[in-house]
Parts: sequence; C-alpha cells; structure tokens
Amino acid sequence: MTLQETVIWLQERTTLGILSSAALNAIAQVLELQTIPQGSSLVNAGTPPAALYILKDGQIESDTSNKNNFAFACGFLPGAVINLRQLLLDELTPSKIIALTECHVWVIPAAEFRALASQYPEITQALSRSLAQELAQVTSALTYAQERSVALRPYLVTKAQRGIVGTSRYAVRLREQIREAAADRKSTEIFGEPGLEKDNIAALIHYGSPQRREPMIKINCGILQTSGVDLFGRAGGRPGLLEWLGEGTLVLNNIQELPPELLPAMVQFIKTGTYTPVSRDGELLAEPRTSQARILIVSEKTESKIERCVGRVIKVPPVRVRKADIKAQVEYYTSLYVRSRGLAKPRITPEALRRLQSYDFPGNLKELKNLVERAIVQAGERQELTEEIFWSAQTKKKEFRVNLLNTYSGLRRFLRSDWWPDKINYGFTVIAFPIIIMILFLGPQTRDRNFALNLFWAWWWPFFLLIFPFLGRVWCAVCPFMIYGEITQKLSLWLFPRQLKRWPRETAEKWGGWFLFGLFTLIFLWEELWHLENTAYLSACLLLLITAGAMIFSAIFERRFWCRYLCPIGGMNGLFAKLSMTELRAQQGICSATCTTYQCYKGGPQKGEGMETNGCPLYSHPAQLEDNRDCVLCMTCLKACPHRSVEFNLRPPGIELWTTHTPRKYEVALLFLLLGGVYLHHLPELQSWLGLHLDLTQFWQHLGLSLFALIFPVAVAGAAYFFIQLFNFQRKPKSFKELAYSYLPLVLGGNLAHYLHLGLAEGGKILPVTLATFGLNSGNLPVLIAHPAVISFLQGFTLIISALLTIVLTQKIARQSLRSLLWQHLATIGFAASMWVLIVL
Repeated sequence: MTLQETVIWLQERTTLGILSSAALNAIAQVLELQTIPQGSSLVNAGTPPAALYILKDGQIESDTSNKNNFAFACGFLPGAVINLRQLLLDELTPSKIIALTECHVWVIPAAEFRALASQYPEITQALSRSLAQELAQVTSALTYAQERSVALRPYLVTKAQRGIVGTSRYAVRLREQIREAAADRKSTEIFGEPGLEKDNIAALIHYGSPQRREPMIKINCGILQTSGVDLFGRAGGRPGLLEWLGEGTLVLNNIQELPPELLPAMVQFIKTGTYTPVSRDGELLAEPRTSQARILIVSEKTESKIERCVGRVIKVPPVRVRKADIKAQVEYYTSLYVRSRGLAKPRITPEALRRLQSYDFPGNLKELKNLVERAIVQAGERQELTEEIFWSAQTKKKEFRVNLLNTYSGLRRFLRSDWWPDKINYGFTVIAFPIIIMILFLGPQTRDRNFALNLFWAWWWPFFLLIFPFLGRVWCAVCPFMIYGEITQKLSLWLFPRQLKRWPRETAEKWGGWFLFGLFTLIFLWEELWHLENTAYLSACLLLLITAGAMIFSAIFERRFWCRYLCPIGGMNGLFAKLSMTELRAQQGICSATCTTYQCYKGGPQKGEGMETNGCPLYSHPAQLEDNRDCVLCMTCLKACPHRSVEFNLRPPGIELWTTHTPRKYEVALLFLLLGGVYLHHLPELQSWLGLHLDLTQFWQHLGLSLFALIFPVAVAGAAYFFIQLFNFQRKPKSFKELAYSYLPLVLGGNLAHYLHLGLAEGGKILPVTLATFGLNSGNLPVLIAHPAVISFLQGFTLIISALLTIVLTQKIARQSLRSLLWQHLATIGFAASMWVLIVL
C-alpha cells in the first residue's frame, strides 16, 4: 500500500481522520506493519503502553478474565486505534487485548508517537474532541438508563425467590418445563390455583435464560388502563412500558382480570409481538411497533382467546397432588426460617408430617409456608414440631356457630375473672375434697347414713351425666384430682428445683388411651364385685387412687399429663363431651395473621388485654381443636389471648362427629365398655332376663357374668356391622371404628337412666343423711324424692330419646340410606329395649 493510499485509509477508517493531511502523512511514514498470531497478546493489562496500534485486518478483543477489572468485554473492528488515550495521558493499559484470529496491525512505537504529538498539537486536540464525544454519548446513555429505571422500577422483579422443591414426578416435570421455557423466547402461560408461587416460576424462567441481565417486570392486569396507554405508550407522547423494557421479560399477572376492552390488543401483541401506541381522539393511528420482550402470563382462570395464541402452557400442580413433596417443602421452609433468625432447626415428628400429608392445603404452598413458620414460633425452645402444633383450615368448622362470649358480655367477664376456676378450686374444692374423703373413711359406710357417699353416687354421677350435653368436659376444670396434682407439682418444684419432663407424646398417644381403658375396666369390676356404691371407705379408696395418679404424674411431667392421657374419668368426660352443644375454639384467621406469641398455648406475661398465664394445661391450642376431647374449659386461653380470638360457641350437639372427627380405637373400646357398664350395674336383672341361675355371692361366677356384661355390647354391635357389610352391595360402608361413635347418645342415655334412680330416689334425702352421718336425729327434716312412676317415666323417656338420637347420628356419620344401615338401627333398638327391661321394668 502506497503512502497516499495509507493516508486515505486512515482518513476513512480511523478516528484519526479528523487530523490534517500533514499530520496524517507524518503518521503514515512511521507506521510499521506487524503480524499478530491467533491467541497472542497484543497488550497486557496494567502496563505502560509500548506503542500505538491500528488494526488493519483481523479480530481482536479485550480479555475480561481479570477479576479486578470490571470493564465490559470489547471487540475491535479494522480501523480501531488502540492505546491512543493511554499514550497521550500517560496512563496504564486497562485490559489485556488478544488476537482472536491472525491479525495485521500497524505499529508506532510509544516514543515516536509522543514525538509526533509534540510536533502536531492537533493530535492532542483530536483526542480531546473524541473524549468529549464519548462523554456526550455516555451522558446520553446514562440519562436514558435513569429514565428507563424510573419507568420500570415500580414493576421490577429483581430475583427468583426459590427453586422447585421436591422429587415427585410433578416436581421433576415442572423443572423440565421451566428449563424448556427459559431456552427459547416463546410466550408462556403459567396456570394454576392460588398460592402456588406462579410468579416465582416466571422469575425462574427469566433468570434461567440467556437474557437474564435484561430487566423483568410484573404487571397486575387488573390495574391496567382500558386504553392500554401504560403498556403500549402514547403516539407522539411518553413511551409505554414495552418500549422501556426492550428485550426484557414482561409478566402479565392475573390475566383473567384484564379489562375486556384491552383483550384484542393483548391477543395481537402476544400472537405477533407487535403493538400500536395509543392515539388521541381525532389523531391518525400510529404505526405498529415490534417488541422484543418475552411474554410470561400468570393466571388462575383460563382465558380461551389468550390460551390459543400463547406458545406454551405450564400447568402448575397443586400441593394436594404432590403429597410426596410435602416433607421436602417443610424441611426447606423450616431451614429458611431458622437460618434467617439464627435459630436451631427443630425436628418434625412423623405424626406431624402425616397430619400435613393428610390435609389438602387449599392455600397450597403459601398456606404450607405459613403453617411451618407459625409452628416454629409456637414450639418456642422445643426442638420438635409435633402434631398438636400444626392446625389447618377446616371448611365446616364455623358452620352453625354462635359465639356466646359476644352475645353475653357478662359471661366473658366471669370466665376471665379469678372466680373461674381458681377461686372455686383453691377456695372451696381444695378444702372440701379431703373433708369428704375423711367422712367416707370415718363415717357410716352405707349410702343411707353417709352424706359423702350419697353425694358421690346420687348427686355427682347424674348431675354430670346431665351436664355433658350442655358444657362438655367442664368437670375437669374444677376436678379435685388435678387440683392436688397441681399442688404436688408446685410443692415438688419448690422442694426439689428441677426441669419437669416433657410429654412423651408419641407413646402417650399410642398407649395412653388403652391405659385408661384398662383402668376403667378394673374400676367397673371393683365397683360391682365389692359393692362400691354402698361401701364408703372403698369409694374413698377409688377417689384417692385417681388422685394419687394425678399427683404422681404431675410430679414427673409438666402441666396436666394425667388429665390429657391417663385419667379414666377424664377419658369418659372427653368421650361424652363430643356430644356437647358448646365448644371452645379460636378464630384461625386472627391466630395466623395477628398472633406471634401463642401465649394461650405456651403461656407468658400480660400483653394488652391478655393476662399472665402458664399456658394451656393440656397443651392444646384453641385454633387446632377438632373436637371437645382435649379441652377442659379452664379458659386459660381466653384469659391469655390479647386479640379476642377465643370463642365459646353454641353449636349443633355433636356436629364434630360427622364433620371434623378423627376416630380412635381406644375411644371405641371405652365407648362399648361404658355401654357394658349399664348392663354390669343390673346383673341380677340381666341374669333373670337371660334365665340364668348363677350364685352371685360366689366370686368367680360373679366375675364371669360381669365380664359377659361388659363384652356383650361390642359383640352385638360387631355382629350388626358384619351384616351391614354382608348385605350392602351398592356402597362400601364406613369403618366400624367410625360408625361406633353413633352409639354415643345411647351410651350416655343408658348411664343416665341408671343413675336417675339414685338421683331421684336418694338424692333428695341428703339433709337427713347428713345428720345421720354425725349420729344426729334426722326424723323431722324434709325429704324430696320422686314417685317411682315418675322415675320410670323419665328413665324410659331418656332411653327412647337416646335411641332416636343414635339412629339420627348413625345416618349423619354414614351418609347412607336407612335401609343400608338397618342392622345397626336394629342393634340400637335392641340395646334400648334390653336396657328398658333391666332399668325401667
């Protein structure tokens, strides 16, 4: 190439073309052509420039492997002038430059170029002009970037929150769909139920794509203007979001809420990638524009016109079909929460996990995440998330309920006062109970001369059997057994300071019910074989035996372990409490959204309206209660709650038995044991009815007939269920365990009918019996007893009503035709008729 051709090339191809011909001639004369092999370094980073380089042909690029240099990678085209600024300003080279292909480069050594710059000052002026142009370009780009940032900032999605957790086939398939969507730029609809974190899936698609450095914005379609000006912009006016977005990702959230007027324009945009800026009235339509943005659509309801034009649909599976992933999800949410707060990670028990896996989670992942976080807060310092800590929304839990605390404000004040139950327990019961025990031991030994024995059998039993349908397990709130258990617990901690043992929940749930069943069986046999009803000191021994159990276990375990799992009277109370027309519950929405301390469950200091308490004695949270079995109506939660979440509801009696109830085998065994107890209390009548001639004064014959009476009801009920299965071809019946609870009204009615005789025939003699207890003359004191015909009428009426309620409850639980359950109804009628013969006749 001649000198003149070189000058012309410099004028046309390089930034030096602004120089004069003389300066260019001088530069052309000193140029030396060099060949740079592929992969060789032309310039090393951070070194003084050795020469000025002008690329004649080939490809070179700056190297970005230097972690200390944050400059973007830069490619150089033929005509690029390298090291000009560094030579004139005496700077170090900013980056390494390597040859991507074999290159030919004109070189001017540094000393010679500086000499030319001294000779021709216009070279320095050219650099200044070049720098000014670069500055103007940078300023313009920065202004545009700032305007773009301001326009997009309210809608920006900065990162994906998490990946897809789980190993189920649904989770694997969802990850594959996300990778496929990220690999191309097809429009994608992400469809699914609420709470599935579909917007996070959209973020995973964007940030897993090659365009991850481009912005991602999310727009709620429900707030878009009907004209679409905020999205498409105005012709001749301000740009819309699409213009600012460029090649980024647009997430249209809740597409089902898109204004109908905007639907045609949106369909065209999704289908063709073109849109038309909005024109004012009277103006000509603007020219259509093309957008390079990726379109992601998030929806909960399908829109047929949108669905037909998208390139891909991802249907996100709900949690209820991904039960295999629940364990991984719980572990993940637990790790996130404890790591963010510096806590030790608790272990979730298998029972709690099974409970979560049995729930359908209508709120999906969002609900699961909230459940886990609430459980961790509720567990406190405990290192175990147990079944009781988790509770779930129940659709039928609030049906047909009236909160009596809102209806009667005086009731709320009483239940929150010191009177209930502390002043009753520690002001009266704690004193009265030992006096009664002493009278039972030291006084006369028969019911007609010992008022404590009369009080126990003729007053206590019928009264609390009558009260179960109204107030459930309320006796346990004022029970003397547990009062002395609490006293023992406090006294033992004062004498021997220590940490009480935590409840062995898994073992207690498995075996506790069978323990109290066995203990109740022994009590029944003891009562019958040794005539406890008419032997005062043996009745006192029975009361002391139960009290001793409460005291021993209270000295070992925290709170009321005996009441929750082992007490035979508590087990009976919990069973009959299921029939109650009242319940204590909590508003789950308030508990989940507002409460962070869970003082009703754990206890704590006074907070707002909430009083200082030690927490629920049975470790039950009112929002997690599914039936009345685990609530003793002590109202600790009502006193502790600062949010007025606790409710005392009037409800249809026993509604939980056909809505939210969970059957348990040991409860079924106890139910039939209590039914057998009715027959046990009438062994002479039973023997006469069956035509037997056993000598009940003989222990083994008496024991044998007693065991027969206890086993008889479950045998009859089992036979009835066998015939139901045998003749029911249309539909598989409920399990025996579930249907057995329908006998509860009959069990309660049968026991009440038995004790009505004691209550109505002997209870009214309490005044003369009291005087006789202390050896005084009681002849002139009034006696109030019912006529035998009245007693028989009430007993018969009780049995008839309880049988009818049992039939109705059977239908409600089974949800089958009357004909298909005929055998169980016949068994119910047979039980009622047999008890009529034994009790009434």
